[in-house]
Amino acid sequence: MSHLLEGLNDIQLKAVTHGDGPMMVLAGAGSGKTSVLTRRIAWLIEQGVDPSSIVAITFTNKAAGEMKQRVHHLLSPDELSSQKSNLNNPSSSAGTQKSFPVMGTFHALCVRMLRKNGHHIGIPNNFSIYDETDANALIKQIMKKRDISIKKINPKAIKAAISQTKNELITPQEYVSLARGYFQETVAKIYPEYQALLRENQALDFDDLLVMTLELLTTSEQVRSYYHQNWQYLLVDEYQDTNKVQYGLTKLLAEHTRNIAVVGDASQSIYAFRGADLRNVTQFMSDYADATVYNLEQNYRSTQNILRTATDIIKPNKGSHPILDLWTQQGEGERISLYEAASGDDEAKFVAEQISSGVNATEGAQFTDFAILYRTNSQSRSFEESFIRAGIPYQIIGGVKFYERREIKDLIAYLRLIYNEV
Repeated sequence: MSHLLEGLNDIQLKAVTHGDGPMMVLAGAGSGKTSVLTRRIAWLIEQGVDPSSIVAITFTNKAAGEMKQRVHHLLSPDELSSQKSNLNNPSSSAGTQKSFPVMGTFHALCVRMLRKNGHHIGIPNNFSIYDETDANALIKQIMKKRDISIKKINPKAIKAAISQTKNELITPQEYVSLARGYFQETVAKIYPEYQALLRENQALDFDDLLVMTLELLTTSEQVRSYYHQNWQYLLVDEYQDTNKVQYGLTKLLAEHTRNIAVVGDASQSIYAFRGADLRNVTQFMSDYADATVYNLEQNYRSTQNILRTATDIIKPNKGSHPILDLWTQQGEGERISLYEAASGDDEAKFVAEQISSGVNATEGAQFTDFAILYRTNSQSRSFEESFIRAGIPYQIIGGVKFYERREIKDLIAYLRLIYNEV
């Protein structure tokens, strides 16, 4: 048996060694989906598939980087030897020697396609990419020109509305006719001019990267044929978070071979605010009625008590999407406790007391054994104050401590000045 298949459970093994044709892997949290995805890529290469004909799409640069590292680690030196030159030379021809699989985010893949073929729909290959800051600045410029107060309407809200509209494939002209109410009518004034200025500046925003690539593949048979010839296997991670445009892109790219593998779990969909559509999971089964579905339900991360509670919470959504019956060999584990706090400060005080008693009562327990998840950054203040009072050391991950934030330090400095003056 290939080393690529070692340690896989029965369902994982079937998913990794799936033959040609469409497949969907419904993967619960902690079920080893990344391992299945990367091993499938490596397995295809081991079976003789040209690496450059494999395309794997993820949602974040971090996930793409991890996927590349894992696949690289799984392949043998012999399999890598014919690819090394291409790893450092992306411009080398795919036809002269094997190359590494194409792996990246939807946006990275679309940039690659538009740089090469955008001229077919009037996009220069040296187009600029506007990030959120650039896009918001452009909207502010239009609002100022049209005498629309940014105090009444936040430019970021307008940008979000335009983004949602693009993800639903609604053109500026269509939006103008559909707009109802003050906010939508304001967006309708800005959206067409926003797009016109982007064209004038030879620029695309993040949403345009996807929308224009979909237009390119839809309208140019030559370009579509080129990618059909070169890309034979398509794998898509976090499929539950795809929106209408991304669904269209994957469908077009896979229509020739139908060798499409999607991995996801509708219960973990978190991007509805940017157009993610759970119906894409069920639509996939409609478009690919012959697709094989693999349910990864064995969890390697959590105890049964955690899985049971999570399932009970998500069960009411059963009518909207498939619910996986997660299980584990990790044992029952500790029971989950629920504390209903009277306020945010009461909640923080309770957590601090629990941590202190846990460290004092449990032999070998350390403060680093505890973690706190909160929904918004503003909630950290209550916890930080409680920890400071209780003498609990802490570290903020992915943010700045409340009392080290610039605006808070400024306010404290002013208060000290006032206090000293008094």
